[in-house]
Amino acid sequence: MTALVPARLRPRDVVRVGGAGLRARPLRVFLSALGIAIGIAAMLGVVGISASSQEDLNRQLAALGTNLLTVSPGKTLFGESSHLPAEAEGMIGQIAPVTAVTATGTTQARVYRNDHVPEGESGSISVTAARLDLIEDAGAAVATGTWLNAATHRYPATVLGAKAADRLGVVHAGPDQRVWLGGQWFTVVGVLAPAPLAPELDTAALVGWPVAEERLGFDGYATTIYARAQEAYVVEVRGVLGATANPEQPNEVEVSRPSDALAAKQATDATLNALLLGLGGVALLVGGVGVANTMVISVLERRAEIGLRRSLGATRGQIRVQFLAESLLLSAIGGVGGVLLGIGVTAAYAGLQGWPAIVPVWAMAGGVLATLAIGGVAGFYPAVRAARMSPTEALATQ
Repeated sequence: MTALVPARLRPRDVVRVGGAGLRARPLRVFLSALGIAIGIAAMLGVVGISASSQEDLNRQLAALGTNLLTVSPGKTLFGESSHLPAEAEGMIGQIAPVTAVTATGTTQARVYRNDHVPEGESGSISVTAARLDLIEDAGAAVATGTWLNAATHRYPATVLGAKAADRLGVVHAGPDQRVWLGGQWFTVVGVLAPAPLAPELDTAALVGWPVAEERLGFDGYATTIYARAQEAYVVEVRGVLGATANPEQPNEVEVSRPSDALAAKQATDATLNALLLGLGGVALLVGGVGVANTMVISVLERRAEIGLRRSLGATRGQIRVQFLAESLLLSAIGGVGGVLLGIGVTAAYAGLQGWPAIVPVWAMAGGVLATLAIGGVAGFYPAVRAARMSPTEALATQ
């Protein structure tokens, strides 16, 4: 007599049997999958938002250039403020890889909305003399109005930085817009857009170099020199700028690369991202516990089904595969839902910030694989427990 051989479960059969078990308890499945989805969405959102922010920074730097260097006076050995030599701009311009040089100089003047504002309420706005080529070389742009030109830089005209205009209540530039600057009226001919590489310009009222010397008591010394260098030689130029700007006292010169400051600002988000990833991991763990709980209860509730299947010829291995498949399907549902939710959160936040929405493919694939791993671990014990039940024991409990 030929022994009966249990039928093999094809992959399609495994999915169908596992799906049938989930469809029988939709609310419980939804709540368990939701825990997984929240964890994956949290982790994917952190990665996606961080990647979107990094891409926005990269695009800014690509547009503004990473080859801008700034030179400013430091302190003397006695802690006093020093100043750059009058020839500093010209000497820096003689460095072969330097392609552009411009400068600003801080004056002692103050600017107010009108001549009735108390002297102490200047709003921390500096009055700064500027070269005509400043906005091109420093990576700034005019938001409204125009920049200083060969005519206006000799007359009482000013261009306000973005924050300076906001503090003075100036929305649009024009011949009817005037501010009380240095004890006289200056016409606001332009307002700058925010300058990421030169944030000091945001809080400045910029005037022409000649008018600053003639009307505002400006001494003519540059307080910040902006130099553009060929990309391949930025590091080398940075190394010689101090000695070139002030050969006699190179230690009294401060040289910086504004793009480094932007990159450092981006790096400060790493700690917060690590914290949020940790919280996402906790949520994912809680979701895994929910899956395990659902599967254990499912085994207890379905002992009669297990006994019936065993009595009809199902092997322990087939029972084990059935419940493991249910656990994996449950986790996969949560994982895919979490990935979609994480993409939505990233896209929404990036859209509000004006960033490009970037979600790395490795993060999406990793999210789904993580949920499958959690599903496998969470479903292993319930699956083994179900497979160990004998048909008589399982049927006798009903």
